[in-house]
Amino acid sequence: MLYLVPSPIGNLQDITLRALDVLKEVDVILAEDTRNSARLLNHFQIQKPLTPYHQHNEHKVLQHLVDQISDPAFLLVRECIRNNVKVETLPGATAFVPALVNSGLPINRFSFEGFLPLKKGRQTLLKKLATEERTMVFYESPMRLVKTLEELQTYFGPDRQAAVSRELTKLFEETKRGSLAELAQYFGAKPVKGEIVLVVEGTTA
Repeated sequence: MLYLVPSPIGNLQDITLRALDVLKEVDVILAEDTRNSARLLNHFQIQKPLTPYHQHNEHKVLQHLVDQISDPAFLLVRECIRNNVKVETLPGATAFVPALVNSGLPINRFSFEGFLPLKKGRQTLLKKLATEERTMVFYESPMRLVKTLEELQTYFGPDRQAAVSRELTKLFEETKRGSLAELAQYFGAKPVKGEIVLVVEGTTA
C-alpha cells in the first residue's frame, strides 16, 4: 500500500488526525524535504525511517526501493499502478486553495498553472493565458515574483486584478490585492520572502 500524505504548508497543527495515524503505522516515509518532514515527525514524536525523494533523485530512489523491498507498495504512484498496488491519497492542506479564496476573485471556475516555465515555452504560454477567462493560480519563488508580475502586465495589461499570498498559515502570512501594476510596485519596493501563490483575474474581454 502506498499512502500519499499531505503535510502542513506552515502551521504544524493543520495536519489531520488520519495523517498522523498513517505516519505512525507505515514502515518508511519518502519526503521531498527531509528537514521539514523531520521537524513535523519530531513535533508529533513519530520515529520512522525518512528517505529523501525529489525530482533530482527519484529514479535512483525507486531502484533502491526495488532492490531493498520486495513489496512494491513503496514505489510511487505510477509504479504502484503498474504493479496493481493500491494507492490511497489523504486530503490535507494545500497552499493554492486558501490563496484562491483570499484573493477575492471569482472561484467558481479556475485554472491551476503551477510554476511558469523558466525559459522555453514561457512567452507562448503567457500569450495563451492572456485570453483565459477563468481565474488563474500560479506558484512563484520570491526571487522571480516581481519579474513575473511585470511580464504578466505586458501580456495581460497593467490593470488586470490579482492577489499575492505568501507564507500562508505562518507567522508572517500576507495577502496583497490590487492590479498587476500595483503589486509589482509594492513587492518591488521591499524584500520578498517565503512561498508564494499568485492569483490572477481571467480576461473579461
